[in-house]
Amino acid sequence: IIVGPKTDPAKIKGLEDPIEAFRKIYNAGVQGKALFISRGDKSGTHVKELLLWNKSGLNPQGQEWYIESGQGMAKTLLLANEKGAYTLSDIGTFLKLKCEGRLDQLEILVSGGKELINIYSVYLVNPEKFNTNYELAKEFMEFVLSDEGQSIIESYGKARYNTSLFYPAKSNLEMIEAYWHELASGE
Repeated sequence: IIVGPKTDPAKIKGLEDPIEAFRKIYNAGVQGKALFISRGDKSGTHVKELLLWNKSGLNPQGQEWYIESGQGMAKTLLLANEKGAYTLSDIGTFLKLKCEGRLDQLEILVSGGKELINIYSVYLVNPEKFNTNYELAKEFMEFVLSDEGQSIIESYGKARYNTSLFYPAKSNLEMIEAYWHELASGE
C-alpha cells in the first residue's frame, strides 16, 4: 500500500495505478509540497519501491524531499507519520500501528494495481547443499498449500483488523503466474 498524510498534497487518494501515484508524489516533492520516506534498507519493500520509481521513469534519490530512514517498516511508518510524509508499506505493519493509535496522521491512499502485489513463497531447498530436515520442510510446504493452510492465510488478520492481511494463492494462481512471468521478463 502507499500511505500518506490525510491532506494528501500529491492528490493520489484512490488512484488504481501506483506508478502514477509515484509520479504525482515526485512532482509534489519537487514543488516542496510533499515528503517521501524510503526504507532505504534493501528489504523487499525497499526493492519494490525502487521498482516503482524505475517504472515511473523518475529517480528521487538525492532530492531534499526524499528521505531514506535506513530502518524497518515500523520505524519508517512512524517517521512518515511524524513528518506527514508518504511511504510504501505492507498492510500488516500499517494496520497494527494504526490500531495502536500510533499513526494518527497517515492513511491508506493507494492499495490497487498489480505493481503493489507482494508475493510470499515457500521453497524447499536442496538437502544435499543445506543442512535441513527435508521431510519436515516438505510437510510444512504441503500444509501451506493445503486447503486448511490456504484458509488460515485467507483469514489471518480478519478478526483483529476487519480485513485479511494476506490473500491465498489458491484462488489467484492464474494472476500470480502471469505476474511472475511479467516480472521475469522485466516489462
